[in-house]
Amino acid sequence: MPITPQDVAGHFARRFGGPPRWIVRSPGRVNLIGEHTDYNDGFVLPLAIDRAIWIALRPRDDRRVLVHSVDFGQSGEFALDELSAGEAGWIEYLKGTAWSLQEAGLPLAGWEGVLAGDVPVGAGLSSSAALEMATARAFAARGDLHWDPTTMAKLGQRAENQWVGVNCGIMDQLVSAAGRAGHALLIDCRTLHTRPVPLPDGVAVVVLDTSTRRGLVDSAYNQRRAQCESAAEFFQVPALRDVALELFQRLSSKLDETTRRRARHVITENERTLQAAEAMGRGEVSALGVLMNQSHESLRDDYEVSSAALDAMVESAQAHRACYGARMTGAGFGGCAVAVIDAESAHDFVRSTSTAYEEKTGHSPAVYVCRATDGAGIVDGIGL
Repeated sequence: MPITPQDVAGHFARRFGGPPRWIVRSPGRVNLIGEHTDYNDGFVLPLAIDRAIWIALRPRDDRRVLVHSVDFGQSGEFALDELSAGEAGWIEYLKGTAWSLQEAGLPLAGWEGVLAGDVPVGAGLSSSAALEMATARAFAARGDLHWDPTTMAKLGQRAENQWVGVNCGIMDQLVSAAGRAGHALLIDCRTLHTRPVPLPDGVAVVVLDTSTRRGLVDSAYNQRRAQCESAAEFFQVPALRDVALELFQRLSSKLDETTRRRARHVITENERTLQAAEAMGRGEVSALGVLMNQSHESLRDDYEVSSAALDAMVESAQAHRACYGARMTGAGFGGCAVAVIDAESAHDFVRSTSTAYEEKTGHSPAVYVCRATDGAGIVDGIGL
């Protein structure tokens, strides 16, 4: 069952013996199309989903932060004046965000809180970015700081890059901070310009969790990024976003085979993402589906970040009559796929696809229909 504000407030009251002053919520995300383009200054089309990280908190008089994680059954704390990196774990995302905010000159104050979430960890739905943006939203509430989604997203990205050590792009934090209900968000990852793109009527977005995991820090993510940077250097451009398909086709034979395939994915994926946003704007769901299917093929064959489980899930989804298109989503090597389907057939799609996937792999999937929600914010009107 999804977490509610009342759930988090109840956890807080049991832990701290009174009500929280604020509850903040920051959503996970699913990316419809535009995979591994964000760190190439390209285009992405994610949406914030109704799975989120929640923090209930109240002020402290000192400059310490005390947090209890309901999901992990653990507590952590740190002093804002004595931040130092520790062993990997959920508390490092909070510490890293505090460090990044303070490095940017923002005045932070102490608080104590309870943390809970229903974004599957490691599924490719950006639980880490949701945690960073929830933390930033908590500090903004505590310190009465101005909330600018783009600025906060950049600071969250810096925390993940420099504190946690994952060389991620800006997409995850930005859509978690700036998502809009009922819309996907077309993001230009160079300029950080965003444009809401309405989800067509009668369409449902379905997240298909393969129940397989591969840790992002330990994956080939950083290797792929280095290969893209090498290709951009070959074309003498700042990023692969600047390479037109015609130029790539003319000169790519001079690249080694692996780098050529990596670059081809990024360059064609940018084109698909822009075409997908236009198709959605016109309500052409079938065209969006074709582009999603092509995206998966490119991620599987050229970028080589799919897996047997992801391929089985995508094939199971695509075989259903209600499915317009499906693809792996997220960093890859495990985690989730995403499908766009006829909403009226959602129940049958979930049942049929789950059964087909389990028969192929032996894994029991988690499949759920999601809504596009607003980005990080303070929850009002719950009687606190």
